[in-house]
Amino acid sequence: MRRWAGALRAAVNGFGPGGFRERFDFGGRDVASWFPGHMAKGLRQMRASLRRADCLIEVHDARIPLSGRNPVLQEVLGIRPHVLVLNKMDLADPRQQPTVLEHLKQQGCLHVVFTDCQRDSNVKKIVPLVAKLVGDSPRYHRAESNEYNILVIGVPNVGKSSLINSLRRLHLKKGKATAVGGEPGVTKAVLTKIQVCEQPLMYLVDTPGVLPPKLGDVETGMKLALCGAIRDHLVGEDIMADYLLYALNKRQQFRYVQRYGLAEACDDIEPVLRHVALAQGRTQKVKVLTGTGNVNVTMLNYPAAAYEFLRDFRAGCLGRVTLD
Repeated sequence: MRRWAGALRAAVNGFGPGGFRERFDFGGRDVASWFPGHMAKGLRQMRASLRRADCLIEVHDARIPLSGRNPVLQEVLGIRPHVLVLNKMDLADPRQQPTVLEHLKQQGCLHVVFTDCQRDSNVKKIVPLVAKLVGDSPRYHRAESNEYNILVIGVPNVGKSSLINSLRRLHLKKGKATAVGGEPGVTKAVLTKIQVCEQPLMYLVDTPGVLPPKLGDVETGMKLALCGAIRDHLVGEDIMADYLLYALNKRQQFRYVQRYGLAEACDDIEPVLRHVALAQGRTQKVKVLTGTGNVNVTMLNYPAAAYEFLRDFRAGCLGRVTLD
């Protein structure tokens, strides 16, 4: 409980005229040190795979279209054709798409596709786009080869494996070829080629997502963590829940008020989590020593409520939110 009190005190300043915080106090935290060994190895192997790739498909989360795109990945893109797939579009605010596309265009990303790989939405646009881009560019390996080799890259847990499976469902009418998980780092080995299309003959290589060893700032890391690209326990569910509340209020996304039975929007995480715990039945029995003996007391489980709050956001239960 002391941990919670510290997190709550750390973020009670910087209020705007509407009663909501204008900035978030991270309390001197640093969340920028997550770079497991298998990711460093994956990056080395990915550089080797580039020599055989005709096109790169970079997959990223549509809720953070500008944050956390790996600078190392952007370095290795070189002059090869590049398609940016912004996945999980069903969870992002559709009203932000024109602004996002304009920002990306200024960064040199001209070929962007928004997708929802769970429902195969817009995925059918990818193969024709890749075929056109490769057809219009110099080939990077054997000129006599008729097959297209595509490298799939991106940070963890943005849906790279889901995209491959979706492409196979659409073009080959086949099921899963790649393990899919909601935890960052499920794809731990650079896989062999996976056929995703007959006409044209197209193969994809699925790689582990590679996060840069140092993020530009803590807020970027927090956004990545909210979207599941950094493991929760490395950041702390307490401060993640508080930042999520700050982000929802800042964007006037107040669906949490009705979902958890609050009287009105609130900028204090403690009463919000109290309502989450009551609404979701997140309680725990605690043994209290008294003068007459041990007494079992039912208390609200704040860590479990914070996890529930984060899970509701990731499932889209709190509205379609773009964090950038």
